[in-house]
Amino acid sequence: MTRLTAAEHLLKELGIDNPVDIDLEAIAYYRNATVRIRRLDGCEARILGFRDRAVISVDDRFGPRRARFSLAHELGHWQHHRGRSFVCRPEDIGQKRERNALDPEWVADQYAADLLMPHYLFRTRAQELKRISFETVETLAHEFNVSLTATAIRLIETGLEPAILVCHRGQRRAWFVSGPDVERKWFPKDELDSDSCALTTLYGPSGRSKMRSVPADTWFEGWHAERGNVHEQSVKTAEGQVLSLVVFRDRHLLEKPERSTRLGR
Repeated sequence: MTRLTAAEHLLKELGIDNPVDIDLEAIAYYRNATVRIRRLDGCEARILGFRDRAVISVDDRFGPRRARFSLAHELGHWQHHRGRSFVCRPEDIGQKRERNALDPEWVADQYAADLLMPHYLFRTRAQELKRISFETVETLAHEFNVSLTATAIRLIETGLEPAILVCHRGQRRAWFVSGPDVERKWFPKDELDSDSCALTTLYGPSGRSKMRSVPADTWFEGWHAERGNVHEQSVKTAEGQVLSLVVFRDRHLLEKPERSTRLGR
């Protein structure tokens, strides 16, 4: 059985077994934190704590889903960094960054993801939907009331299918997330290939492409990318970025080459 995180323990303690019941303001109240949604200057969210009580303020200009994630982020600070106050700018919240348990913003983001998309609910629902696509991402984003990007990252992490999520700003790769069954050798190219649907999505009139099969070397370099196809689908975000799902449905691409046991081979 998968070990529950701190956020998931809290949800279980509250008897939450449906994403619609994840009421963050009620959870904050339960944790002795008062929530204020209002106009802020110089930050997107902040938490001021003293002893066992805290006041969390979230800017009201970033939309309801963003405000929801920001509130969950501040609850992460209240869980893991009690006794400290935080003033969080937009770049501190919900931004893809390297795993670092010593970075309080990374820790708070992880807590927020676990609180909004607990594995024990998210994984079960994702398995019912069966396949990775942006249609699946949109369904889950609606049900868990979180952003498309946060949902796509979580879906990749579930390992529903071997896949990579790639984000581009312009034609340059900004970041990517690999699923648990994808080896490190599958490292996306720095720039978009002219044959990728991501390039068409970036500059074309449609905000989302259909899932399609393309040669693996459209997305990856190296001899291992010349042996088959991957499936790709892209969507343009409200921030002008392009998210792409690259799914390995040709399983032989993920097979490790056999190694000879003979000396010299």
